[in-house]
Amino acid sequence: MRLAQIFFSLFISTHLLLVPPLPQQATSTPPPQAASDGQAILLAQRALTALTGGTTISDVTLTGTARRIAGSDDETGPVILKAIAAGASRLELNLPSGQRREFRNASGGTPAGAPAGAWSGPDGVSHEIAFHNLLAEPAWFFPAHAIGRGLSAPGYAVSYIGHETKDSAAVEHLAIFQKSAGSTDAEMLLQHLSQVDIWLDSSTLLPAAITFNIHPDNNAALDIPIEVRFSGYRPVNGAQIPFRIQKFINNGLALDLQFETAVLNTGLPASGFNLQ
Repeated sequence: MRLAQIFFSLFISTHLLLVPPLPQQATSTPPPQAASDGQAILLAQRALTALTGGTTISDVTLTGTARRIAGSDDETGPVILKAIAAGASRLELNLPSGQRREFRNASGGTPAGAPAGAWSGPDGVSHEIAFHNLLAEPAWFFPAHAIGRGLSAPGYAVSYIGHETKDSAAVEHLAIFQKSAGSTDAEMLLQHLSQVDIWLDSSTLLPAAITFNIHPDNNAALDIPIEVRFSGYRPVNGAQIPFRIQKFINNGLALDLQFETAVLNTGLPASGFNLQ
């Protein structure tokens, strides 16, 4: 994490002048505190227990069907998603138009030790994901890893925003982020770029949704909101896994995932999440 922060500081020092000042967040979420608070930690611990059944989940593999919507494209095909708790994910989507893949690795296991990622479309050409788009949770489809990181990873914090209503349901709102060491533009931007908001069902404490922001490759300060909604929880080896996940980009449905199988703790190697 320390090496990644150094890379981020160097990135900001050479790019911050190219973007406008950091805007207010796209939602009404107030800025989180700079460190974890007791109520947030307690809620996050209870949510993690509700998700995992008290066991450690080192990796997950989800297989099923994905509907992808992008402009006039609307197609369906098989999907495989994998993630490891260390902080890496992989998506493989096979559609009538061709295969789409995405890798994200924030585990420090890359050759440079900094977050890395890439995506490819039907032409098979690999495109790097901008560094500032790798600072939020890589396994956006598996909230147990995001919550676990907020509780135990060095440099992370979890903050309680409040009791709210979301989609007509009572929820508890948490924010997880990389702590800023001070108040410089780079430090505050790191906290903003890494923030993931989680809404927990007030009754079950299972995540109902998470939100975070992505950004244009050349503008880390322009927010594009992402919302991921979880439903259809089923027990798998004592854990609770959402078997339906919907991903919205800028309020429009982009992915509708329905899973048929979920497999835990198969020993997925970190090497399988490196960019090659």
